[in-house]
Formats: sequence, C-alpha cells, structure tokens
Amino acid sequence: MQLKKITLNNIRSYKSQEVIFPENSTLLSGDIGSGKTSVLLGIEFGFFGLQPGQKGSSLLKNGADFGSVILEFEIDGNNVIVERTLKRGKSISQDSCSISVNGNKKETSVMELKSAILEMLNYPKEFSKKQNLLYKFTVYTPQEEMKQIVMQDSETRTNTLRHIFGIDKYKVIIENSSILLGKIREEKRINESAIASLEEDRRDLASKENELLGKNLDFAVTEKELFLKKGEVEKMREQQNKLSEKLEKKSRILQETEKMQIVLGNKNESLASNLKTILQIENQIKEFENLKFEERNLFLAGENLKSKKKEKEKISEDSIGIISRINSCNSKIKECELLIDKIKRMETCPTCMQEVNSGYKKNIFEKANSEIAKNNEELILMENEKKFYSEKLSKINEEIQDLENEFQRLNILKIKILGFEEKQERLSEINGKNCELKKEISVLNEKINLQKVSLVEFNGIDEEHEKVKKEFDESLRREKIVEIKFAELKKEMEFYSMQMEKLREKIKNMEKVGKKIKHLAELENWLSQRFIPLVSFIEKNVMLKLKAEFSKIFSEWFSMLVSENFNTSLDDDFAPLIKQQDYELDYSYLSGGERTAVALAYRLALNQIINSLLSKIKTKDVIILDEPTDGFSSQQLEKMRDVLYQLNVKQLIIVSHEQKMENFVDNVIKFKKVNGVSVMED
Repeated sequence: MQLKKITLNNIRSYKSQEVIFPENSTLLSGDIGSGKTSVLLGIEFGFFGLQPGQKGSSLLKNGADFGSVILEFEIDGNNVIVERTLKRGKSISQDSCSISVNGNKKETSVMELKSAILEMLNYPKEFSKKQNLLYKFTVYTPQEEMKQIVMQDSETRTNTLRHIFGIDKYKVIIENSSILLGKIREEKRINESAIASLEEDRRDLASKENELLGKNLDFAVTEKELFLKKGEVEKMREQQNKLSEKLEKKSRILQETEKMQIVLGNKNESLASNLKTILQIENQIKEFENLKFEERNLFLAGENLKSKKKEKEKISEDSIGIISRINSCNSKIKECELLIDKIKRMETCPTCMQEVNSGYKKNIFEKANSEIAKNNEELILMENEKKFYSEKLSKINEEIQDLENEFQRLNILKIKILGFEEKQERLSEINGKNCELKKEISVLNEKINLQKVSLVEFNGIDEEHEKVKKEFDESLRREKIVEIKFAELKKEMEFYSMQMEKLREKIKNMEKVGKKIKHLAELENWLSQRFIPLVSFIEKNVMLKLKAEFSKIFSEWFSMLVSENFNTSLDDDFAPLIKQQDYELDYSYLSGGERTAVALAYRLALNQIINSLLSKIKTKDVIILDEPTDGFSSQQLEKMRDVLYQLNVKQLIIVSHEQKMENFVDNVIKFKKVNGVSVMED
C-alpha cells in the first residue's frame, strides 16, 4: 500500500488543505503546534473513522459545523479514495462516508466502510469492532502512546500484546474450553442422576417378566376353562331353544283356543240376544193383533186440536187487550196524582207569572179526582174481565193438552200398525241367523275339544322350561365369571407388557445415556488432561518464542539508538529490562532521550514482529513515526540515519520539529500556522 494524498477540510487547525505524499521517506516538518500530527490523525480517521472513546470534537475545527477528510491511497494496483464527514449537532458525529475504487464511487455506512478497508488491508475480521491496535503498532503510533504501553501494568500490556499478536485466541480457547468443561461436567452430573435408577429398573423388569410368565400360565388355563364353559352354555342354549319352541307351540294352541272360546262366547251371546229379541217381537205381534185403529179418528183429533188452538189464540188476544187497557188506566191515575201534587206546591203560574189562587187549584183538584174515580171504576170492571179470560184460558189449555195426548196416542198406534209386517220379517230373519249360529257353535265346540286334547302332550313343559332356564342362567353366570377372569388376565398381561416395554425403552435410553456419560467422561478427561494443557503449553511456547524474538529485535534497535554499555531485553511480561554493568535500571530513572529510545525501539521491534506474524497484511511497506526523536541528544539524532536506513520500507512518513532530520529523508513537507490556521509552506 502507498499513501498518495489527503485533503483536510475543517479538521483541527486546518481549514482546507491538500497534502500529497511522495514515495520513499518524507518528513513533515514545522514548529510544535503547526499541525503536523493533525495530518496523521486525519489519515487514521480516513481509514477507520472515529475510534471507540474518541470524540468528534478532537477532529472537527472549533466553530465549524461540518468537516471532512478525503484520503487517497493505492493498494494492489487499485486507486482508492475514501471520504468521511463530520457534522456538528447536539454532539459531533460521523455524518456520511463513501469509497471509490478506480473511479467507481459507492455511498456506504460507517461500519460497512470500516469492514471494506480492513478487507483491503487484509486485516483480520476480528478487528472490525475493536480499536485499530494493529494499525497503531504497525503503521502509526503517537510516541506518547508507545511510552504508555511500556509503562502499563503487566496484565494490561500482556493482554494488549496477546491481542495484537493474535495469541489471545489461545486464552479464548482455554476460557471457552473451561466453560465447555463445566457444561460437560454439569451434563454428566445430570445424566448420571437420570440413570441412577438403571439397576433398579433392570431388577423391576426381570420381576415383571417372571410375573408375566406366571400370568401367561394362568391365562392358558383360564382360556381352556372359558372354552369348556362356552360349550356348556351352548348345549344348555340348544336345550332351552327346543323347550322354547314347544312353549311357543303350546302358546299358539292356547291363543287359538282362547280366540275360539271368545268367538264361541260371542256367538252364544248373539244367540241369547236373538232369542230375547224374538220373544220381544212375538209379544209385540200379539199386542198388535188386539189393536184397532181408524184413520178418521186421528183426523178428527187433529182438527179438534187445531180448533182449540185457534180459540186459545182469540182468548189470548182479548186478554192482552184488557191488560193494555188496565195499564192505560193506571197511567192516567198516576198522571192525575202527579198533577195534584204539582198544583199543591205551585205558588206562581210559570206562564203568566201571576199568583195561583186556591179557587183555581180547587177546580183542578176536582177535575183530577173525578178523572181518578172514573178510571178506578173502569179498572174494577177490567179486572173482573181479566179474571174471566184467565180462567177461560186455563180451561182451554187443559182441553188442548188432552187433545194433544190423544193425537199422540193415535199417531203411535198408527206407527205400530205400520211396523207389524216389518217385525214379522225381522222375526223370520233372526230365526234363520239362530240356525246358522247353532251350527257354528257346534263346530267351535268340536275344535276346542280337539285343541284341549292336543295340549295334553305339553303337560309339565312350563316346569321343565323353568328348570332348564335356571340351569342356563347359572351356566351363563359361571361363564361370565370365567370370562371376566379371562379379560382381567388379558388386561393385566397387556398392562404388564406395556410397562415392560416402557421399562425396556427407558433402560435402552438410560444405556444410551450411559454411553453418553462414558463419552462425556472421555471428553472431560481429554479436555482437562490433554487439550487445555496442550493449548496452554502451545500458548506458553508461542509467547516464549515471541518474547525471545521480540527481546532480540528490541535489543538491536535500542543498541542502535544508545551507547553500547546498556544491556536490554524483555521480561516475561514483555516489559523492557535495562541493565548497566549488571544493575537493572528503572524506566523512570532514564533520561528523556533514553525513554524515547526505549519507546521507539519497542515500537520498531513490535512492527517487525507483527509484520512477520501477519505476513499478508498490506500495510507492511508503510511506517509513520510521530516525533521519534523527542529528547534525543545530538549523538542520538545522528544515529537516526542508521535507524531509518535499517527500516527499509517503501514509504516512511516522519513527523518531527528537529531540523536535522531533514538531512535523513528524501522529501520534506513544511507546515506553519497563519492566524491560527495550519497551512503548508510553499
């Protein structure tokens, strides 16, 4: 990979600046604070965006609402341009980003772009969600940060280096193996608990098999007994069926006899009824022979009855007229009495409004009383007349009743005389029927006698049938008992078979679990006794080899930067050991230049180790050094020429304010600040 160009817009102290990176070695020169390091931070942001814990305010220019970095680089023959933007809102965040490969631009998300860059650089995918430690320790590490890793506690430093070297996978493997081992042990314990009853279940199965064998013997005996009982029942059923057929035949004979007796009784009743009817008709005929009837007498009785009824109507009309006249007289009397009462109370005439005198009242009273007396006399006469008509009406009603009775008697007599011939015919008909009935009765009596004779052969059949029925019922009862016993045995055998099948299945499953437990025990033993110790051994050996190689390279770089009277190496925690004349020197007691030399040697050694471990990463030919000579003496500065020569990379970018460094590089780019804004010098 080769960096070609970066454009900074509103990034830190830059407003708008384009920086082109030539091949070979390049020095970014300028006074402290001129903006040299900002270029390096812009490159890192262009590649990976904001890092975990990094705030956008550390990059976006103060007072600016929008900023961007456009980074152009070449990799595997492809020209790549990455653009990232920052936007100020409630906080400063990454706004948009895009990537262009050989002119083909694509808008993408922050994470997608980071993944794409890591893939281009051939960095392991595990770095996609972590800090860019691999980039920091192979390409660009601010000098102060390298001093920090040297000064960190041993565990943090070792874990950081494990991660960078990719050796933390051994630790992860051991941790995951321990988790797996715990789960295996837990599963083994659960499975052991699940098969705790295996031996007991085996004994239970054997016991049930013995019990089932006994029940099979009982079942065979009961099955034979049931067969015999069924044969006995069938024999009794046949015997009962024969008797039932005889009973049915007897019943039919009895029913037929009973029907004939009923018919015989009905015919005897009909004969008796006919004889009685004959006697009645004969008596009636004798009565008719003594009767005398003349049609004229019936006619005269009818005429007399009509005449009397007309006479009665005339008397009734006269009586009604008398009653009407009596009612009229009573009305007139009542009117006169009301008039008298009214005149008595009258003081003034309602017409002329004059006082009514006593003379006038007297005349009216006399006229009214005279009218009342006259009507009373008429009433006496009419009452007598009413009484006369009433008596006459009563007498004529008696005469009409006598005439109606006579007329009715003559009519009945006429009807009887007219029915005389019918009764003689009826008498002849009944006599004929009686002859037929007597013959039929004789035949029925003969049939009934024959039926009674045929019933003799069925004597005692009911008792015999009842006896056989009881025996049959008893046979059925005994058969039912055996059948129930048979069914119970069958059900018990099925239940035992089902239980045994379940037990066999359970034992089979537990035996499988037993095999699984054995496998888990073997796996547990393999993990705990072989695999985990082996991984630990491999990790330890890898770390020892790395430490030895790292220590050797670190010592070589350090010896190039300082005098030869120092002996340097790394301890087991990868911390630098500095000895002088067999005395170990504490890092804090070293001079500033010596501490910088330790950090730079550590950085360069780390770069070589990582590049050798991860030989396929695409950033091996690029190194960026930020103030690598901070605190160096003139003698140490002179030694930097050899250091840079020994690096032997295609593109080296150095940030330094040391003017002497310009003599050690192929290209120099100078920066300065004008009115607080960083710019490149012409």
